Amino acid sequence: MITIDVSEVTDERTLHALLKRELDFPDFYGMNWDAFWDSITGLVSIPTQVRFLGWDQLAADVPRGAAMLRRALDDYQATYRPEFFAQYA
Repeated sequence: MITIDVSEVTDERTLHALLKRELDFPDFYGMNWDAFWDSITGLVSIPTQVRFLGWDQLAADVPRGAAMLRRALDDYQATYRPEFFAQYA
């Protein structure tokens, strides 16, 4: 399991930078949701469990980013890894 603290993220660019660092995305990561999808489905192996701390704060401060992240991870689980679990705490 990996824990990612998103409580201090204030915009989508910062969210992508945090995800890039914590999930070990490549240097050429495009910092957008298409690049996020490409990364988790073919470029890196993410842990089976990911826990996001400060999710309510992220959802309040960056609602579109929080929704896009959750949607991408839900689709990832449904399409590629049914055993994957994301916790939004």
